[in-house]
Amino acid sequence: MLFRDRSDAGRALASRLLAYANQPDVVVLALPRGGVPVAYEVAEALGVSLDVFLVRKLGVPGQEELAMGAIASGGVRVLNEEVIDALKIPGAVIDAVAADEHQELERRERAYRDDRPAPDVRGHTVILVDDGLATGSRMRAAVAALRQSQPARVVVAVPVAAATTVEQLQTEVDELVTVATPEPFLAVGRWYEDFSQTRDDEIRVLLERAGHEEPAGASRVICSRSDPLGQRPGLRYDSPFEPPSCRRRCSA
Repeated sequence: MLFRDRSDAGRALASRLLAYANQPDVVVLALPRGGVPVAYEVAEALGVSLDVFLVRKLGVPGQEELAMGAIASGGVRVLNEEVIDALKIPGAVIDAVAADEHQELERRERAYRDDRPAPDVRGHTVILVDDGLATGSRMRAAVAALRQSQPARVVVAVPVAAATTVEQLQTEVDELVTVATPEPFLAVGRWYEDFSQTRDDEIRVLLERAGHEEPAGASRVICSRSDPLGQRPGLRYDSPFEPPSCRRRCSA
């Protein structure tokens, strides 16, 4: 195992992204569900905003863990032609699966955003975060959809990824950051001690915390020792949501 859970993975990933700390034009977008706890730790450590970017994997009927593609907000659909050709999956089957997943995508949009508009990322640096990359089809759909909003840069960041997927995907983004690319990869969940499913209510809580506005006159909190990643003494965090490990060290 590489990580205890997604929060642990997020803290490890944040240590690779410190160049983006406290940059006003940087936004972290998480791929729900599993990407949200990871992205929360990244956004909190970097002192930047957090939101979600909704993508749904298109699983092969009867082998749902095997992705034949993905869809994302904005009507984007990305297909894994290698899987489709190998299994001779008819177009009608792909359309039926996509229609079902579109309904779930819309449900999550309502559940997570609570009628909030999607963030305007035009001209911004966007860090797309998930809990890992296996085939990368879901992330490819997210990148394709995001490009339509004309961000200045697209950075994909994951704690763990298949090396072949990293090699393929890094040509499609401005930067790809990962903590580890173990071989043989097999599955994302293999590298977590706790890979239990992230619940919708957990996602809403994390987004509410991340979206909390700083009270008027509130000061910036500076960890006087080392930051929770053990990387940069003096890294700034927004009060009142500095990372818990920093609060434990710097309180009193």
